[in-house]
Amino acid sequence: MADQFRRIHIIVLDSVGIGEASDAEKYHDRGCDTLGHTAEAMGGLNVPELEKLGLSNIRPDKPIRGVTVQEHPVAFFTKMHEVSAGKDSMDGHWEMMGLPVMTPLHTFPDGFPDELIKKIEKYSGRKVIWNKPASGTEIIKKFGERQMKTGELIVYTSGDSVLQIAAHEDIIPLEELYDICAYSRKLTIDEPYRLGRVIARPYIGDRADRFERTANRRDLTLEPSGKTVLDSLLEAGVDTLAIGKINDIFSGHGIKKGWHTVSNEDGMNRLIRVLEQDFHGLSFTNLVDFDAKYGHRREPVLFGRALEAFDHQLRDVLERLQPDDLLMITADHGNDPGFRGTDHTREYVPLLVTSPRFSEGAALPVRETFADMGATVAENFAVPLPKTGRSFLGELK
Repeated sequence: MADQFRRIHIIVLDSVGIGEASDAEKYHDRGCDTLGHTAEAMGGLNVPELEKLGLSNIRPDKPIRGVTVQEHPVAFFTKMHEVSAGKDSMDGHWEMMGLPVMTPLHTFPDGFPDELIKKIEKYSGRKVIWNKPASGTEIIKKFGERQMKTGELIVYTSGDSVLQIAAHEDIIPLEELYDICAYSRKLTIDEPYRLGRVIARPYIGDRADRFERTANRRDLTLEPSGKTVLDSLLEAGVDTLAIGKINDIFSGHGIKKGWHTVSNEDGMNRLIRVLEQDFHGLSFTNLVDFDAKYGHRREPVLFGRALEAFDHQLRDVLERLQPDDLLMITADHGNDPGFRGTDHTREYVPLLVTSPRFSEGAALPVRETFADMGATVAENFAVPLPKTGRSFLGELK
């Protein structure tokens, strides 16, 4: 078995899938390929660090354009299949920590019931408009100027189990928006709604073509339905550090310290500072720009540029890893910017695992569940293994 690592770092490239999962047809996602379509739109990706780690080695029969298959990859590499019943961020992250979501959460493709909307209107004292699926950026272009005059709440959803409320920061102050979202969260925890997330979506700007969503987004998720590896680590006195929306996704459970971030760059800079700290345990980072800024908006070139910017900062992360550090890079689902619609896509996700102590990487078997990551973390820190997942710690040799 491989020696234990003092620190494990997980970076989740939110939405960076690596090709349709075996059950993509069930989700109407046959043909999706986030990394593949992004690379094609770019005319080839320039990601030398991910290339050296072995990104294209994950699918050597269909390498990612611009990313060469490595004869001697630096990382152990494979892809992982999701077993959770959905394809939302909450599902993916909970599964990574050993708690797959096996009962589908509710979605509302025709909008939310009048009973729920009326409760939100009564509590907030504001009228709700739209109440249908929509692209977040398009819906504020459509109704943002109206909202600035009326103070209404723009409520919308998507193919995921989510209720989103968009509001101009100058018209509805952030604390008021957060309070309305917290009330909406209470209403939708249990049946008959049972939603995965309520999201506050503040924006700024003085007219439709200048509206911009801000980094003051807030995700209110369900409380984890069971114990996760994060809980076990914290109970054992092992540090758990959360960067980005990780703290929101787990509703603070199992998190010793967390930092919200405003961008991928900010998240990577925070991780770099964490790497320079002396701690024993897990750092868990989510980089959401791929999803929120480019995937849902179907912007493959901007998605690709964000990957290249991440890769540039990844070099700084790799240079700061110590011999007793282990780094895992993965994703929580797909969000193919070259695909139809604006929803997440059911895909395999990449898994790259590296440490300065490795002389060379190699292929790992395809993982049947994201929970293999949590099992690996749990085994490394000698805490109880989750019921789902199989550790690959012993395969890193």
